[in-house]
Amino acid sequence: MPFFQTPPALGNQYDSDALLREYLERTLPIELRERFEPEYRELGELSGGSLYELSLADLDNDPVHTRWDPWGNRIDHVEVTEVWKRGQVIAAEHGLVAAGYDRELGPHARVHQHAMNYLVQASLDVYNCPLAMTDGAAATLFASGNEALLERALPKLLSRDPEVMWTSGQWMTERTGGSDVGRTETVARRDGDRWRLYGTKWFTSATTADMALTLARPEGNPPGGRGLAMFYVELRDEGGRLQGLRINRLKDKLGTRKVPTAELTLDGVEAVPVTGLHDGVRGITPMLNVTRTWNAVGATLGMRRAIALARDYADKREAFGARLIEKPLHVDTLAEMAAESQGAFLLTFRVVELLGRIESGEASVEEERVSRLLTPIAKLTTGKQAVAIASETLEAFGGAGYVHDTGLPKLLMDAQVLPIWEGTTNVLSLDTLRALKQDGIWQAFTGEVERALGGVADSRLQVAVERARAAVRHAGAWLERNLAERELVEAGARRFAMTLGRAVELSLLSEHAQWCLEQGKGERAAAAARRFARSRIDLIEDEDLLDESGLLVG
Repeated sequence: MPFFQTPPALGNQYDSDALLREYLERTLPIELRERFEPEYRELGELSGGSLYELSLADLDNDPVHTRWDPWGNRIDHVEVTEVWKRGQVIAAEHGLVAAGYDRELGPHARVHQHAMNYLVQASLDVYNCPLAMTDGAAATLFASGNEALLERALPKLLSRDPEVMWTSGQWMTERTGGSDVGRTETVARRDGDRWRLYGTKWFTSATTADMALTLARPEGNPPGGRGLAMFYVELRDEGGRLQGLRINRLKDKLGTRKVPTAELTLDGVEAVPVTGLHDGVRGITPMLNVTRTWNAVGATLGMRRAIALARDYADKREAFGARLIEKPLHVDTLAEMAAESQGAFLLTFRVVELLGRIESGEASVEEERVSRLLTPIAKLTTGKQAVAIASETLEAFGGAGYVHDTGLPKLLMDAQVLPIWEGTTNVLSLDTLRALKQDGIWQAFTGEVERALGGVADSRLQVAVERARAAVRHAGAWLERNLAERELVEAGARRFAMTLGRAVELSLLSEHAQWCLEQGKGERAAAAARRFARSRIDLIEDEDLLDESGLLVG
């Protein structure tokens, strides 16, 4: 008898997502929810239906780079996959970037935008990558106040017409490294009243984009980050040919293979300074806030997709005389995964909420301070969770999870980039420490935790409440006690930042569970909060010591 298994299937990804629907009910005014629900349902149907099937059919197709045309002309053409071509149209027509700038929606614009992305992107083969950079470019140009560039680029970046909409690249990584942008070697040279850039960008994730923001050092500027300037570049001339750029090769990556990541040589490409000729690193801060938020959304939607597939498979797969969903240990594993995913969702969308409130001018000072801390924390926490959930999902499928053409290994391969993009876990852990040097940040953070926990009254949630509060108290005491020990604090930065992230997730799970109980939504959310509370929330070890080599012992 041949060996066969029934593959997992997906239904409408909006109708089947109770957490998303509950969250939107809590967060969006009823008139907006009623207005947008048909669009959410449409995207949910696409994501669980035709787009998912297309992504499976397109599994083995990667972008193709053609350097030369048949007549010897250097063209550096990149042909993207069918899913990406579909993604370009969906992104424009549904405003997957533009919705975030819809002033009519006020503080709710970002929630609406990322609810759509959360629903559809899991079937668009990481098309959220160029959209994140496009959104980041729009935010950066807004913050720059450069009227000429705003007039030139913004209508295209925010267009809802697929024939008009631009995407943007973000070119920071060079051969000297990624996060240490102060070592950037790209040079900017004057050419009359213009600037031209010369150098190599080792890792660029949007080579099919229409424009890019990048860092370069104007000739004569000092070394380090302060000597860098941020430049605006348009990649192609009116005929669609690259101008002053060469694509050296597409990267042969572990995952995100549908993203045409390339090495670029900048050979005199014309560029425009965005915010002057110094302090370019400071100028990219608005971009990082936006792209790190997209990274967290990407982690969350990846977890949601992985669990949806594992849950459907558990309903179908029989082993040892029963379906997997009837096996207590397997159910326990799925419940653990779901609790992690739901905590990540609530943390991510709290950051999304705060971004929308800040951009609409409705955020309080405390909310602005919370956003400064929670944005890197959400990115690093959810990135790690996404990898763990993807790995657990493959295991839930047994051997099928390790077979390429099931499409399942792609879940893990694509997730692995999430702790790397937009700053690694260690880089963002140190950024968390830097944020806490600003006055009022810690007080705003503890106030945020208490805001979430203050209304949690159900006795079934009290253990979760106490564990969240205890982790925050311990983290604060550890930091205060060791502030003078720079090496000790730096060595513990990751555990400290992850503790804050998991404590906030637990507080938000508890808050959501209380609301669900009050609204008659059942005990599913309360069960998730209690289960999450039993996991490791506080990762700080008081006994951590440094030996003479700087390695942790003890």
